[in-house]
Amino acid sequence: MEINEGAEAYLRHLAEVRRLSPATVRAYRSDLTDLTLACGDIDLDVVDLDNLREWLWQAVQRGDSRATIARRTAAARGFFAWAAESGLVPTDPSLRLVSPKRGRTLPKVATADVMDSVLGRLGSAAAEGDPLALRDHAMLELLYGAAVRVSELCGLDVDDLDHDRRTARVLGKGSKERVVPFGLPAQRAVEAYLVRGRPALLARRADAAASASALFLGARGGRIGPRAVYDLVSRELGPALGAQVGPHALRHSAATHLLDGGADLRAVQEILGHASLGTTQIYTHVSSERLAASYRLAHPRA
Repeated sequence: MEINEGAEAYLRHLAEVRRLSPATVRAYRSDLTDLTLACGDIDLDVVDLDNLREWLWQAVQRGDSRATIARRTAAARGFFAWAAESGLVPTDPSLRLVSPKRGRTLPKVATADVMDSVLGRLGSAAAEGDPLALRDHAMLELLYGAAVRVSELCGLDVDDLDHDRRTARVLGKGSKERVVPFGLPAQRAVEAYLVRGRPALLARRADAAASASALFLGARGGRIGPRAVYDLVSRELGPALGAQVGPHALRHSAATHLLDGGADLRAVQEILGHASLGTTQIYTHVSSERLAASYRLAHPRA
């Protein structure tokens, strides 16, 4: 089996057996395509450590970031570990492949005051009754209030919300379902959108039945996509943070504010849907940075 055929088999395994998200599979495809192009038309079982090191060296020469190289190293390790377990290669050549250490990059976080300002402005616009303004307000309130991923938000159906308990049932990474809480402001914004915004958007679509279950709709009445949400967040939140940001900035901000408010780290892990507590712990570093900044500004002996 040639390396490109092995890569395709592994990608099918990721999608069909491990049930990783399409976005994650696309990322693996990009990395493994780069690997197969670097190795050329050779059999999978003859790829050795030198081939892999040469591949990473080419990435360094191109100027790829340490984060990109670390990700590609992880992709190669996963691929060859699977190939060894499947009997496609006699030994795993990636076992001694060294990944560069990634510098810790803290996520961009909005302060509570910034979030109040942004959401207040969107709420004022929504009060005018425009369907898109009602939708935009509801989406940002839910992104921040429930700390959900953009894919989870776009995948929500109307029936996934429990208005009495103020919870949403979302489908996360690996098709894992979880129930997340959201607050009263998000509930009010979503209910206003459902009553005055969504019906008007749904009426814009000729085959409305195709979008009948979707919670958030695009300008033409179909289920909204991640790109539209990215554009919205970048437009509304980016100027306040002085940077180009996406929906994940709201998730970062929500997690940090939960911890700042005294929430238990395990509870935040459950809300975010992280498989590992270590992933959630980065937000404790964010909170520490904010605490140190406040100390330096306020303490007379800082």
